[in-house]
Amino acid sequence: MSTPDTFDESRLSADAPVLLSVSQVTVAFRGIVALDGVSFNVQKGQIVGLIGPNGAGKTTLFNCLSRLYAYSNGQIYFDGQSLDGMTRHKTAEIGIGRTFQNLALYKTMSVLDNIKVGSHCRAKKGFLDHALRLPGVSQEEAKIHNNAMQLVEFLDLQSVARRKVSDLPFGTQKRVELARALASQPKLLLLDEPAAGLNHEEVSDLGDLIKRICDEFKLTVLLVEHHMSLVMSVSDKVVALNFGKKIADDTPSKVRQHPDVIQAYLGSSK
Repeated sequence: MSTPDTFDESRLSADAPVLLSVSQVTVAFRGIVALDGVSFNVQKGQIVGLIGPNGAGKTTLFNCLSRLYAYSNGQIYFDGQSLDGMTRHKTAEIGIGRTFQNLALYKTMSVLDNIKVGSHCRAKKGFLDHALRLPGVSQEEAKIHNNAMQLVEFLDLQSVARRKVSDLPFGTQKRVELARALASQPKLLLLDEPAAGLNHEEVSDLGDLIKRICDEFKLTVLLVEHHMSLVMSVSDKVVALNFGKKIADDTPSKVRQHPDVIQAYLGSSK
């Protein structure tokens, strides 16, 4: 836990509105408690790191936010709306975008087409409109295409835009998935271990990219990551979990020195 903390805590705004509120959320699978009364807030514009050893409950929480899992107790509010009973598709509509720990791309489709898929939650024309080429379809398709091309340029994917995703290196595929998530025009971007499988140089570039995305798209980011130097350098605050419970919720420098966090990672509070 001795990674450098390069984040400038002075830019934090104490009065920024809360975008995401997680309150006493509990999830159990066949009697095994994966999340045990977890609570924390994410303010609009923040980058929040969610850390913890394997099995701490990080991905379970992400799956609750994107409605892949149901929570048995507690409440999650996003931008003032409860996620209780909300469909997966609806979470994308209200502004929650996500990448996955294991890439979930359409491998036989091109980079550009994969990115366009992310815009579907914003499309107003349905299947029948497109099948019959009803008025407004061409304009909407053009808008989706232009949005995708802007993301191709932003993420430096111009040279591979027409290539199949399966033909590309892993690091490039990671950027494609990020572009697809951004195509949904989210307010909150959930990044599930974006540095997994990347080399040292790619991880360094990723940290710069995450901060640039927040500034460019005015996003809030919740980041699950095992790469501590990345988390500590980009996060406004860090929430630490262990065995499904929250053990710390503070600025990166304070969380890094928290005895429960040190014990969770190193097995000692010394």
